[in-house]
Amino acid sequence: MESRPLPLISVIITVYDCARYLAEAIDSVLRQTYRPVELVVVDDGSEDGSGELARRFLPALRYVYHLHEGMGAARNRGVALAQGTFLAFLDADDLFPLDRLARQMAAFMRDPALETVYGHVREFLSPDLDPAAAKRLRPAAERITGRLAGALLIKKAAFLRVGLFNTTLKVGIGMDWSARASEQKLKSLMLPEIVMERRLHRENNGLREKEWRNQYVLVLKAALDRRRAMK
Repeated sequence: MESRPLPLISVIITVYDCARYLAEAIDSVLRQTYRPVELVVVDDGSEDGSGELARRFLPALRYVYHLHEGMGAARNRGVALAQGTFLAFLDADDLFPLDRLARQMAAFMRDPALETVYGHVREFLSPDLDPAAAKRLRPAAERITGRLAGALLIKKAAFLRVGLFNTTLKVGIGMDWSARASEQKLKSLMLPEIVMERRLHRENNGLREKEWRNQYVLVLKAALDRRRAMK
């Protein structure tokens, strides 16, 4: 009896002026031990050559450019293009361990009722940092348990039930979506393994958009307001 083909996973990388690290991010997806994988790279109006770099990997990925609208809009564009029944997200400066998708999909195979599978995140200081710059950054965390977008594998139908990413936020975009997903009570699992490696460098989104940090408070307030309304 022939075995059924494995489900297609669409991995969405969003990039904005991150040519320095993009090739490593793309490579970490293309080298995944799981197949089949569709890689969609959404260029959010980069001006540093990120688009040219991404196109070097054609036809191993799908590339799309649009005017700069922010991470939320770029991720949503990737979701609209995705053909897979499962979705995963990766920022252009971060990495997937090579067995990441295989481990998460194995969890779905063990329990088909699951809708989301998360894993842990390890941080690392970018090797290109000079010692002085490295000292100005906070220490890298060996293990983060939070439900981060980059550590998520989700059925596309479940993602759409929660809704798209907020396009008005500069920071806290993943936090906002995760709060809404929690309210939907998706059946979820947290794996003990590391499924994403987060790079710490001088231009992380939280640092680049530091003048918008008050939006984290707005995200938390909106989540609390929704919970009160549900009671």
